[in-house]
Amino acid sequence: MVVSAALAVLATGGGLTWTLSHGDGGPGRGGPAAADPVKVVIGVSAPLTGDTASFGQGIRNSVDLAVRTANERRLVPGVAFEVRALDDEALPAKGLENASRFADAADVLGVVGPFTSSVARSLVPPLDRAGVVTVSPSNTDPVLTLGPDWARGTRSRPHRGYFRTTPTDTAQGPFAARHLYRDAGKRKVFAVDDGSAHGTALTAGFRREFTGLGGSVVGAAAVAAGEKDFTALAAQVKASGAEAVYFGGDHTVAAPLSRRLKESGAQIPLMGGDGILDTQFVKGNDRAEGDLATWLGVPAQDTAGGRAFLARYAGAGYREDAGFYGAAAHDAAWAVIEAVKAVAAANGGALPSDARSKMADAVGRVSFEGATGPVAFDAYGDTVNRQLTVYTVRAGAWESVKSGAYEP
Repeated sequence: MVVSAALAVLATGGGLTWTLSHGDGGPGRGGPAAADPVKVVIGVSAPLTGDTASFGQGIRNSVDLAVRTANERRLVPGVAFEVRALDDEALPAKGLENASRFADAADVLGVVGPFTSSVARSLVPPLDRAGVVTVSPSNTDPVLTLGPDWARGTRSRPHRGYFRTTPTDTAQGPFAARHLYRDAGKRKVFAVDDGSAHGTALTAGFRREFTGLGGSVVGAAAVAAGEKDFTALAAQVKASGAEAVYFGGDHTVAAPLSRRLKESGAQIPLMGGDGILDTQFVKGNDRAEGDLATWLGVPAQDTAGGRAFLARYAGAGYREDAGFYGAAAHDAAWAVIEAVKAVAAANGGALPSDARSKMADAVGRVSFEGATGPVAFDAYGDTVNRQLTVYTVRAGAWESVKSGAYEP
């Protein structure tokens, strides 16, 4: 991938010539040199503790890196960006609490996160009502951008201020089905989900695509989140003659299910979505070899922009890895930063007092080459970059197999 001029601006700070001062009066009132910087906060709502903390910490750090870069390079002269990270513990109730705190803080102009779709359903509506834009690097529920009737062909954007830098489950399940059918040569699959909106959306999309290609879904089951004993289900899968299991849910359930399948004698791979693509899946499953997962994007090390991001991240001294969603979180934060720049530029170089109300339109118009590739949003707030990657477990670690664009 060629690094565009926009990414060069990201890395160097660019050569902006406009100025910024307090209030609505433009750069002529006192001049930017005479004024203190305007503080603009980018919030982060992510799981900083708990089972998915490794994802959340990488998201927080990557947002911090974007803010450091913007401040060091004076991307928006006269503005000092700041990160305010709140732990949502991957719990909807905590997401709602965080939304209230962000909405009540006048200096918050945008929020990056949350990690999960379940938290997004509680966090996004109140933030949207308060005029605070939210840009997620990871959650995938189509309802958040396309409305509740999207599966029946009716799309309606429910939240004007919600965007995401990752594709959705409308792409993830079918992408997995194409890999299992076309590349892995599987013809019979057993579908399992954890009953969540995310899990059922994944399996529904997978089943439609897999059967449409000519494959058979020889069995289906729903399991409870947190369930650990899969003895009966493993026996059912083995008896069905399935050549693979497709699982909709996260690694906490997928890991023990995968292990029990192999222990039962069903030596077949388990494939899931991005929820199982975690080091904890491998650490919690000594039979994970050959299992598969889809991820919403291209590995950062495979693109010029991604490698530049990883190099800056490594040089910043964070203790935690950027993780699978670090690059997408960096791009989400950069979209907010670019929007702040645009809002000020449209007001003669000064942030207006009603800047919040202008942020949704500004984020919707951003376009730059980021760490994940081209960053821009469609009319519903979804990314226009619909690249996905298949991973497999080899020698006890996740390894990318192939990447490609999903076209319906």
